[in-house]
Amino acid sequence: MHLTPRLVFFLVLPPLLWAGNAVVGRLAIGSMDPLWLNAVRWMLAFVLLLPLGWRALGTPAARAQIRARWAHLAVLGLIGVGAYNALQYMALRTSTPLNVTLIASSAPVWMMLIGAVFYRVIPRPVQVLGALLSLLGVALVLSRGDPTALARVEFVEGDLLMLLAMLGWTGYSWMLARPPAHMAGEARPKWNWAEFLVAQCVFGVLWAVAAAAAGDVVFPSGPTQWSWGLVAAIVYIAVGPSIIAYRSWGVAVAEAGPATAAIFYNLTPLFAAVFSAAVIGEWPRPYHGIAFLLIVGGILVSTRAAARRQAA
Repeated sequence: MHLTPRLVFFLVLPPLLWAGNAVVGRLAIGSMDPLWLNAVRWMLAFVLLLPLGWRALGTPAARAQIRARWAHLAVLGLIGVGAYNALQYMALRTSTPLNVTLIASSAPVWMMLIGAVFYRVIPRPVQVLGALLSLLGVALVLSRGDPTALARVEFVEGDLLMLLAMLGWTGYSWMLARPPAHMAGEARPKWNWAEFLVAQCVFGVLWAVAAAAAGDVVFPSGPTQWSWGLVAAIVYIAVGPSIIAYRSWGVAVAEAGPATAAIFYNLTPLFAAVFSAAVIGEWPRPYHGIAFLLIVGGILVSTRAAARRQAA
């Protein structure tokens, strides 16, 4: 595989946009409840996606295809649209964008663990080594560079919420990789990327709005402080991380393969560190650099093992 400038662009753009999502989200939750930020984000993304994916809803036959698969799509919408980003925005109340993106960059590790536990996909020893390196990096972030903090269980709430978000995201990813019979092969509707995302958003937006409304009852927050800055933030996270990054990532994975794409994904915390320092004055600390090297080292070990196995 040859990394052309076009392919590198599609590989780098999603991490750039996702890092911006963490930083912009950190700013936006100062004016808007995190659950409502997630709900409004996906409502706007859904409206913008409709012209691209309207065929998923445009005819009675198309809507019947969704009704026949409603349970699977509802779960995908819950954990992929409704829960993941809501937990991330909630995490940003007490954690930093850099911490959040470093924890998120351990996704391939949780993917491997969930695959072994629930799908009986047993990793090779070299992949386990890679997982241990990445988990060590996550532990370094959680402990703020002080290993004794792990023994005292002094975690920041946002870090734990982001770990929960990552577990949900990896479950979502496995559901996409191992779909039920009615979503595989010839039985799967002929949806393109936008139509499939629209089908998920039909349920995901409902989950997101329901969670935000329930949050107002259980943990009431202050009124939203609307401003042009907040509107711009919502437009950015609805268009960039939600639509453009999703499409670019699909192109990148299809052309470069998941192993190469996973390495580029780990540019996210680097971009987040730069954005955090430039926009909100949160400079990275030495333990962040060590954690990043551990996480990337673990992913390199794991993905290279996978690449060799595919080539064999």
